[in-house]
Amino acid sequence: MLITTTDFIPGREIVEVLDIARGSTVRARNLGRDIFAGLKNLVGGEIEEYTRLMADSREQAIDRMIADGEEIGADAIINVRFTTAAVMQGASEILAYGTAVRLK
Repeated sequence: MLITTTDFIPGREIVEVLDIARGSTVRARNLGRDIFAGLKNLVGGEIEEYTRLMADSREQAIDRMIADGEEIGADAIINVRFTTAAVMQGASEILAYGTAVRLK
């Protein structure tokens, strides 16, 4: 599956726009990470536990978006974007979405 943030794929012709492909995940922080993050917040710097949590969440959202695109018969997903939203205190959703297309 080809994935791009552009609205075209160089050297390939888009012959059909299928639908929006989407994938999301909702992740919550955990107490152990929160305690360490609170300490890290006092001295400053990157909170690596949250960075890893968000990176893993993005990858899962991408995987689910690809699966959604494959389910509708896409060869590629173009114009890929990410968005996040707080679902509740301590939990966030990451959504990956783009336009599922067929290529010549």
